[in-house]
Amino acid sequence: MDSQDFADVLAAVRAFVRERVIPCEEEIEEADAIPEEIREISREMGLFGYALPQEYGGLGLSLGEEVRLVFELGYASPAFRSMFGTSNGIAGQVLVNAGTPEQRDTWLPRLASGEAIGAFALTEAEAGSDPSRLTTTAVRDGGDYVIDGAKRFITNAPEADVLMVFARTGGPGARGISTFLVERDARGLKVGPADAKMGQRGAHTAEVFFDGVRVPATAMVGPEGTGFRTAMSSLAHGRVSIAAVCVGLAQRILDETVAYARERSQGGSKIGEYQLVQGLIADSQTELFAGRSMVLEAARAYDEGEDTRLGPSCAKYFCSEMLGRVADRAVQVHGGMGYMRGVAVERFYRDARLFRIYEGTSQIQQLVIARQLLR
Repeated sequence: MDSQDFADVLAAVRAFVRERVIPCEEEIEEADAIPEEIREISREMGLFGYALPQEYGGLGLSLGEEVRLVFELGYASPAFRSMFGTSNGIAGQVLVNAGTPEQRDTWLPRLASGEAIGAFALTEAEAGSDPSRLTTTAVRDGGDYVIDGAKRFITNAPEADVLMVFARTGGPGARGISTFLVERDARGLKVGPADAKMGQRGAHTAEVFFDGVRVPATAMVGPEGTGFRTAMSSLAHGRVSIAAVCVGLAQRILDETVAYARERSQGGSKIGEYQLVQGLIADSQTELFAGRSMVLEAARAYDEGEDTRLGPSCAKYFCSEMLGRVADRAVQVHGGMGYMRGVAVERFYRDARLFRIYEGTSQIQQLVIARQLLR
């Protein structure tokens, strides 16, 4: 995509988010669902495949282009970006990086068009921060594998048509894990009810259960025993994108904060005239500037093959923590109103908390960063 085409895409997405998605945010919160009209327009704009290769119907954006797009997508409720984020990100990238030609031909066009939704089934009850300890098994039986186990907190599981399932095919540890492409209608696969979460309503997670789910050997994605490496590669890409979401949402929260400080009067003056309020706003702007710069640099280094591990973890760690601080300051500037349901910053305060947990907690990012340096 040339620079003018990409600029046109950014402009169209920016207008769509501000003119169509943001006015629906309260509806999304109340209904715990994305309006079908928003979903359909997103399909028509190619948002379900922005990070997938052009030969499969995607936009084929580089990570540097992707994060600039995600800055715009992240400006609205996180559930909006989550609707197609997994298909573009951690699930879709499994197929892009490790899928066979047949697997790519079958599923990537469907993911890119929004016809199918993907899910990334890695996390388990006792294997979250350390997925190398997962216990879901895939046992060879003739020309098939039989999968047994359970996954937890799987994004888009209630809507997913295909799941990238990580299961143990060998001994203990990371080298015993393989990846399987499992269709939603597979016999023995059951998706639990959508989780009741603190925030991010409209974005659904659920448990997934595998009771003797039989898949052909051709459903394995990548060579046997490479599943952990496949998962980590997809997560590294995803961490830069999540950091970009945090930047986009932090920008929205700061804009809400500045607008309120300009309009709200207290003690005969606009609260934005008080220096202590100005200090809160300045701190948020400074951290937002740093986070945006970090994401752009991490994406550049990733695209050029200079750094596909340290930068993504640094960006995800800093930006998710930064977002939490920006959201907290926003509530503080709003005062009592910031604690009221129906006020945007209250909702975003709840939404923001998850970013420090999923796709690698802040503490896991600290370990990745430190170990990379000490190595």
